[in-house]
Amino acid sequence: MAGFGRCLWSHRNYFIIVLTPLVFLPLLFAFPTRVQEFRCGYAIILMALYWCTECIPLAVTALLPVILFPLMGIMEASKVSVQYLKDSNMLFIGGLLVAIAVEHWNLHKRIALGVLLMVGVRPTLLMMGFMTVTAFLSMWISNSATTAMMLPITQAVLGQLKATEADTDEQELRGGTSNQAFEMQEITDTKPPVEDLDKVQRDEEQGIEVALENRRKAREQKYLMLAKGMNLSVCYSASIGGTATLTGTTPNLILKGQLDEIYPGNNDIINFASWFGFAFPNMVLMLVFSWLWLQVMYLGFNLKKSFGCGSKNKGDKEAYKVMQDEYKKLGRMTFAEGAVLTIFVLLVVLWFTREPGFMPGWASTVFMGGEYVTDGTVAIFMATMFFIIPSKLPWCSGSVSHEDNSSDSSSDSDSESESGEEDNKAKKSGNALKPPPPLLTWDLVHERMPWHIVLLLGGGFALASASEASGLSKLLGESLAPLQSIPPFAISMILCLLIATFTECSSNTATTTLFLPILASMATTIKLHPLYIMMPCTLAASLAFMLPVATPPNAIVFSYGNLKVVDMAKAGCVLNLIGILSINLGINTWGTAMFQLNTFPEWAHNTSRPL
Repeated sequence: MAGFGRCLWSHRNYFIIVLTPLVFLPLLFAFPTRVQEFRCGYAIILMALYWCTECIPLAVTALLPVILFPLMGIMEASKVSVQYLKDSNMLFIGGLLVAIAVEHWNLHKRIALGVLLMVGVRPTLLMMGFMTVTAFLSMWISNSATTAMMLPITQAVLGQLKATEADTDEQELRGGTSNQAFEMQEITDTKPPVEDLDKVQRDEEQGIEVALENRRKAREQKYLMLAKGMNLSVCYSASIGGTATLTGTTPNLILKGQLDEIYPGNNDIINFASWFGFAFPNMVLMLVFSWLWLQVMYLGFNLKKSFGCGSKNKGDKEAYKVMQDEYKKLGRMTFAEGAVLTIFVLLVVLWFTREPGFMPGWASTVFMGGEYVTDGTVAIFMATMFFIIPSKLPWCSGSVSHEDNSSDSSSDSDSESESGEEDNKAKKSGNALKPPPPLLTWDLVHERMPWHIVLLLGGGFALASASEASGLSKLLGESLAPLQSIPPFAISMILCLLIATFTECSSNTATTTLFLPILASMATTIKLHPLYIMMPCTLAASLAFMLPVATPPNAIVFSYGNLKVVDMAKAGCVLNLIGILSINLGINTWGTAMFQLNTFPEWAHNTSRPL
């Protein structure tokens, strides 16, 4: 019986794939007056369960609208397909190309080690440094890549601190005993019996071993707690940092895409600059409170001991040297690193100055009012530079030496040696004439680009579009009309709590894809600014701190073996609450001032899609 149960469990995905459409099939026929709405609802339920259980790959589930919506008569196939490569997808692809270039040329590691060398290795400052660097990097490159890069550095530094402390303990105990025995020999006038001397030495050795064992146990416990705190700080700050930029994590782009799809006349209210203006202060707030909580939970809050007032000890110097050695291994900054850094900085500057909001941007000043140029345009333009700019300067690739070799070879008089020189010259000429590769090659991009996320984004946009076309969004919004009697801040808090809980057991991409169209309909029905609930819920989808399976950074940290599920759950539960409170503080203060969230905007009245 047990074997049969295990067999069923191992084949559960096939049962889910087959049974789910059959179980919910009555929805297609139960409401004859609401055929279109419930057909769309059937498709959404089917995709939601497939996404949550991952019985088939997420990207394959995201392609189901191409099949279901035309067959059900909800949308034409051509209108569904066009949702899979919208402007938000271009922004995502451009941002990922920049991230791939930064990772390929190891620029992220140079930035990380440079900052950590400035911060130092005192436990509190070290945790602060790791969190700051991880959050900054995850604003621009993937959270998983940032976590995977930072954790080995964390382990190396902590391992060196632990080894140095163990050496210090042994030297202190054994050295102190030797000095004490030497002093006793000077004071004692009579020579003790050999048996007594051996007994004293054995007792002393036994005492040293006991003391060393006690210190070892205390040290193991200390560094276990320290390793837990540092590892959690890395994965949590990776998730928090991704919320600060529009391209930092997928839910942010889903919000942008669905907002443009549902409210086409929103005047580009969410762009890179406006999102950063709201989300970056919120990220800093969450990061500070997360650091305080992890500090209290794993390191204690002894300011003098943690911040290390006074001179550095030997362990600090040794651990600092580990980071210095890692930084020296990178060598001097190459031309390729400098070029990638320059393109990256220019991209960020162009994003911020395109339409900053408080003044006319370069897009509206130079390009016919600016409606033709988006953040995606900028991202793709700058990403294209990686395929054009060489990774080395032309004179660094050996063309000069080719000329020298050709002139030298012409002076040989011996026929055999001249023939050999010509062969060598031909080989060198081939190497010299070969141009240096560009900063990025398509083979590298094809290998590292997460194309499945592009399909996930498209599937989400298709769902939002079908919800509008079928009238399902309107139906759901009308059913949520009684919420109008609840204060807006309470609605935001409850929804954030719901999303943060749901995203612990589902991907944040699937969570935002499913919930944002419903939230938009609800906001329109109760005459609440759509961003007042859509933005907090989007950010809350990134607050997956409690379970190892919740996000890839959590899983990477958990795989190192220092953590138990209960450790992550205890730390993550409080961080979820901290995140929800920080987000709602932001949306009710500077968020309201930035986006005029206390009024219902004119563009929210029109939810029709441009065809």
